[in-house]
Amino acid sequence: MQEPLILTDETLDTVLMGDQPAMILVSSGDGLRGDFITAFKKAAADEPSLIFARIDPSTNPKAAERFDAGSKPLLIGWYCGETVVRRSRPWGSDMPLALEQVHERIKEINPQAAPAEPEEEPKQKVVDSKPVAVTDNTFQKEVIDYPLPVLVDFWAEWCGPCRQVAPVLDKLAKEFAGKIRIAKVNVDENPGLSSTFQIQSIPTMMMVKSRTIVFSQPGALPEHALRDLIQQLIKLEVPPQEAPPKQ
Repeated sequence: MQEPLILTDETLDTVLMGDQPAMILVSSGDGLRGDFITAFKKAAADEPSLIFARIDPSTNPKAAERFDAGSKPLLIGWYCGETVVRRSRPWGSDMPLALEQVHERIKEINPQAAPAEPEEEPKQKVVDSKPVAVTDNTFQKEVIDYPLPVLVDFWAEWCGPCRQVAPVLDKLAKEFAGKIRIAKVNVDENPGLSSTFQIQSIPTMMMVKSRTIVFSQPGALPEHALRDLIQQLIKLEVPPQEAPPKQ
């Protein structure tokens, strides 16, 4: 796994003057969103052709001046001596778009350096007959980008009402298999998602369709209420979204 480099004023030019594209996080650590940290680390692992680095502007004044960085986290996409991407206070959902912009710039400047487009494998329809556990790392793929509507249960082991509603969700997952997905997020193990969606009470039920959050409510809802909500979710028409909504 590729770990982000830690840069200083003295070593920054080794990245900026090189010919390899880079994603640079300019931040002291204050104000960084959990979902972004997760997305940044995942991108570093998945994108070996890019340099991923961090630099603290509070202890590296030259870097702060070069990037005109203030106290808020700043994401810089860099290639061939220019800033390709600049995102202040970035979200996790900003990372895929930033990578896309950098790769597009690589194609424009040096088409031969751009990675070959992978061949798409035939998509197989997967039918969930029981709830699926999702995490900070998998939420984007397994919930936001999932082709079916998703009911998300934010829960914890110590939560009594969460344990009461669990068998109901197991039952509904079988009943609506192939029509929806039921996903479960352990809030103690996934603080990034809890922070992003401001989960204050558990269980909290959230519904997502076409990359859009269409419902969110705390409380252990009874079986008939959950069934009604799922049926409404299936019928609901939501215009497709190109990116997940920001909260």
